[in-house]
Amino acid sequence: MITVSATTARNTLYDLLEDAASGKKIAITNKGETKAVLISAEELASWEATMEVMSDKKLVIGIKKGLEDIKKGRVISWEEVKKKAGL
Repeated sequence: MITVSATTARNTLYDLLEDAASGKKIAITNKGETKAVLISAEELASWEATMEVMSDKKLVIGIKKGLEDIKKGRVISWEEVKKKAGL
């Protein structure tokens, strides 16, 4: 993570926007304390989607069950799925 002061962030905002858009995270400090982090819009959308999924208890339980099924080999192939669905 890149760390810059608020003054530096103000003076180099366009460069920092390019850095964030390329996937870098930029911590912005004021008096030595991190006050904000600049990330890309794509990364923010990903975080928001993750938070939405994680806030759905039933969905999280289903995901955990699915992962457990995979570990225990309780899976069927895509070809079997298509055959059962008549595709």
